[in-house]
Amino acid sequence: MTAVTSDQQDAVPRPDDTPSGTAPDSPAPGVPGATGPAGTRRDPRVVDRHEPVAFLRAPFAGRTWRGYGFLWLALLLAPFAFAYTVFTVSFTAGIWVTVVGLVVSSALVLGGRGWGSMYRSMVRSMLGADVAAPSPYVRPRGFWRTLWGGLGDATGWRTLLFLFVTFPLAITGFVVSTAFLAVGLGATTHWFWSQFLPLQQTSDGSWHRGASFGTDWFVDTPVRQLGLVLVGMVFLWVWPHVTRAVTYLFRVLTVALLAPTLASLRVADLEESRGRTVEDGDAKLRRIERDLHDGTQARLVAVAMQLGEAKEQLASGSEPTDALALVDQAHASTKEALVELRELARGIHPPALDNGLAVALETLAARTPLPVTVDVDPAVEASGRLAPAVESIAYFCVAELVTNAVKHARASGVYVLVERQGTAPGGRGGRRDRARLRLRVRDDGQGGARVVQPGADGHRSGLAGLAERVRSVDGTFELSSPVGGPTVVTVLLPTDV
Repeated sequence: MTAVTSDQQDAVPRPDDTPSGTAPDSPAPGVPGATGPAGTRRDPRVVDRHEPVAFLRAPFAGRTWRGYGFLWLALLLAPFAFAYTVFTVSFTAGIWVTVVGLVVSSALVLGGRGWGSMYRSMVRSMLGADVAAPSPYVRPRGFWRTLWGGLGDATGWRTLLFLFVTFPLAITGFVVSTAFLAVGLGATTHWFWSQFLPLQQTSDGSWHRGASFGTDWFVDTPVRQLGLVLVGMVFLWVWPHVTRAVTYLFRVLTVALLAPTLASLRVADLEESRGRTVEDGDAKLRRIERDLHDGTQARLVAVAMQLGEAKEQLASGSEPTDALALVDQAHASTKEALVELRELARGIHPPALDNGLAVALETLAARTPLPVTVDVDPAVEASGRLAPAVESIAYFCVAELVTNAVKHARASGVYVLVERQGTAPGGRGGRRDRARLRLRVRDDGQGGARVVQPGADGHRSGLAGLAERVRSVDGTFELSSPVGGPTVVTVLLPTDV
């Protein structure tokens, strides 16, 4: 790494890439595509609200019994759902040649969305998993478009596939779970209810009362009763995990077939983020126009008036001292206008970026009142210049985060890491991973930072604006800022846009 520091570099601690005691990879709220612990990517379509249950408490936990209730309800609904699916497919295939029949088939396919909503509600209330709903159906204009739009509704057909696949799963899962529960309860209470069983005679003529295994082996002695109780306890403690495994399969199928696809989520997210980026661009242009009109333009108008007045005084033969004073005022106003223009230009495109990202960050560190340490991976510069949009976003991300550390975090130093990732061969067929630029900005301030999404008044935090700008180029933005600090922000950007 090459180090680029401000004059007070020695005051900045050099933390490890992943600081201890924090969770730098926790996703920022409202930012899809964030990664979870150990780099595992979280599915943005589902949020698990369940807390882990200890093994010894599992048979008595409400989560276990809600899962078993889910299996009961799924079993009751499965025959009707399966019949609906079979009828929809067979009716559509048989009535395909008639227009009226296609109208009914279109309605049946769209009706699958209602089944999907019901199962998502069951999963949310009984399994503790919030599964995202797919985009609502938008009826196109025109009879034929409406007809084919309903018949081709992918969400409806995926729901019908879910109803078909879960029919055998509901029956098998319920039977297996109930068998474990029944065996466990029966074995642990056998010592009590076995006294009401009828007497049975063995081959040697003796009589016994109790559960029989084979023809001559009965559980009717204290030792055997105790052994059966122990076996029943094993079944009772295994039963929650069997139930949880079956309900987990239901949840996986619900996410896979009843939630929006990852591609559709990504498209919607990119459309939203790029729409907001366009809005931000328009707002910036309006701000520049306002600054030029109210500031620089007004100052240049004043300069023109001062020079015009000085010209009139010189033409009239007045004392040159008054004209010289006016020229001095115009000269000072011109210099102030130049400063304002430079500031506006720097906000649009920092001149330091003309010499590369490393030089721009070096300039930023030197101008910051807070000690800033920047480590730039030599591979970033060795691989050539980045795309201009990526360099600009990376620079403004670091600048905004450093500014936040100065104004709000009460930090004593900032550490910035810039490195290149994803250049090693990998994937199928020896393909190379997409190269990415990784930024990690850490300050030792008071923490508590969060991403504030736009509210009713349209106001949002600067971090939300950064997240939108990063997502506009298919990047990821991750924030970890526990109360008390430190604040760690990780940004991944594609090297080419």
